[in-house]
Amino acid sequence: MDIINFAIHAVFWPLAFIFLFRIPRCRSNKMGNSSYPSVSVIIPARNEEKVLPVLFTSLRDQSFTPDEIIVVVNQSRDKTRDIAEKEGAHTIPSAPLPAGWLGKPWACYQGAKAARGEILIFLDADAFFEKDGLKKLLDESLRKDGIISIQPYHKTKKLYEQFSAFFNLIEMAAMGAFTIAGRHASPIGLFGPCIIMRRETYFNKGGHREVSGEIVEDLVLGESFKRGAVPIYCYGGKGTVSFRMYSNGIKELIDGWSKNFALGAAKTPLPMRLAIIAWIGGGIGSVIYLTEAILNMNTFLIISWASLYVGYAIQIYWMTLRLGTFRFYTALFYPVFLLFFIGVFLRSFFFVFIKKKVMWKGSTISLKKPEK
Repeated sequence: MDIINFAIHAVFWPLAFIFLFRIPRCRSNKMGNSSYPSVSVIIPARNEEKVLPVLFTSLRDQSFTPDEIIVVVNQSRDKTRDIAEKEGAHTIPSAPLPAGWLGKPWACYQGAKAARGEILIFLDADAFFEKDGLKKLLDESLRKDGIISIQPYHKTKKLYEQFSAFFNLIEMAAMGAFTIAGRHASPIGLFGPCIIMRRETYFNKGGHREVSGEIVEDLVLGESFKRGAVPIYCYGGKGTVSFRMYSNGIKELIDGWSKNFALGAAKTPLPMRLAIIAWIGGGIGSVIYLTEAILNMNTFLIISWASLYVGYAIQIYWMTLRLGTFRFYTALFYPVFLLFFIGVFLRSFFFVFIKKKVMWKGSTISLKKPEK
């Protein structure tokens, strides 16, 4: 029975190589482009004075310069607008929320309406471009007949930021864009931090009007474009776009991941959801049964379960290296970070599906459907 139990858990281990097999990146056009369409970068921003300077510095250092940068200032109480205007960006004070709209979709939509560019790039304020990243993004977009979204490479500095490792890993896996099936499998949606598309496509298909009241507007926006027969493509951000998420402490990290993770999980197709759960179960099981084998002083089982534990640690390190600056100790002591992930996920589930409200940046967002 012990051997069968081990064999079952060992079978779960390779699942990660199936759902997070290959992560494509944007590439520059080696032949070069003599001309580009006009480009508008649209940045929704609320109390972002700490991160905007990093973003604008990265934009100044690009080999390609966008035609305009629009910052939609949404009820900021800090110097967000002053910083943006000092950098030469066009700022738009966000109008009051119309009925049925949430803040980010509304800000993006206002920015798109004000933009003059043929190409629209929606960019979160905490994101920033790597060297020649903007050109790589634009070149990749011009090669594709559709919409491109990028999950930025997650740069970390402090120890607590390592606790985002499994959220990044599971989010990338659940998107369904990086499986062993490659381009034959369509992503379930888009990554919200960086999206690029043609202006004509955006307005012809409704843009953020179609997802006005959605917390996970990026996933639903991707679904909307797919229904409109517009191809969507997802990429990893390494070498193109990066970000440093939740730099203001562990509470912001917990609130940020709690805000929409359970909703995103609910939109993940059942086969993918089961594969991810089985893989997580195998990782937890290796810890439990290794501990049990050590307590029973069973040398054979200690070696067997320890081998599986090490296999998970190496696999997790290999995966997280492609997603951000996550450390080897995060993979080696993965049970600690995995339990944190499970705890925050359960917290997200409680707030999203039971209390039907989430907290973000000092505001309470109700998830209750308005009564007709």
